[in-house]
Amino acid sequence: MSTLETIIIAIVEGLTEFLPVSSTGHMIITQNLLGVESTEFVKAFTFIIQFGAILSVVVLYWKRFFQLNHTPAPEGASSLKRFLHKYDFYWKLFVAFIPAAVLGLLFSDMIDAMLESVTVVAITLILGGIFMLFCDKIFNKGSEKTELTEKRAFWIGLFQCISMIPGVSRSMATIVGGMSQKLTRKAAAEFSFFLAVPTMFAATCFKMLKLFLEPDGIEIIKENLGTLLIGNVVAFIVAMLAIKFFISFVTKYGFKAFGWYRIIVGGIILAMLATGHNLTIA
Repeated sequence: MSTLETIIIAIVEGLTEFLPVSSTGHMIITQNLLGVESTEFVKAFTFIIQFGAILSVVVLYWKRFFQLNHTPAPEGASSLKRFLHKYDFYWKLFVAFIPAAVLGLLFSDMIDAMLESVTVVAITLILGGIFMLFCDKIFNKGSEKTELTEKRAFWIGLFQCISMIPGVSRSMATIVGGMSQKLTRKAAAEFSFFLAVPTMFAATCFKMLKLFLEPDGIEIIKENLGTLLIGNVVAFIVAMLAIKFFISFVTKYGFKAFGWYRIIVGGIILAMLATGHNLTIA
């Protein structure tokens, strides 16, 4: 990849990582439009630069991300329960992270295979878009709960697993998961951001390890360190702006606009593929 291609893909990642439009799907589309060959490094790159985007969550929400529960533990609680009570925020993130960690390891090769398909991305964009047109009504705008229990965290984690299909959107899956547990749109969106940190950090480490174990993997990493650095820095800066916009927009207007966007983009891609276009403009 050239430096320009790296920057363009990283901008797309930063813009879409926390929007319910699928960052992976958009990077696959962008990669095809730019004519970037889908090598093992490029596949890993699309995951690794998500680390830059998730760092923006830590920076923007650092007071809440590095927090301990200082309220008194329930009377008569065991040592373990007192410990979990103190580290309540991290415990619930871990509970929500478990499903994706397990299924991600089990189906890693299948997920990588789907990353090759623009058709899969287009179809899931459309299906997800149709769902988003109605999700506000389905999950009732009036939900006012912001308390996150272990059970709710686990259900959100299960929803996150759906996003392993390119085009679904991790953000959409986890926000919908939160709303299905009666959280407000804002509370669901913020927990989605927090959950991205352990999830995408683990995905980044896993992809780096797989790339490292490839034949000549060490050399590939050395040769592309600059590309990875540029990608992460650009994704970090752009994601900072995208998060601020998204929280304000979705709290006020809901998800319908994102639903129409997904349907339009997915429809254009399918139309282009049906008429023999390969999406390459480079």
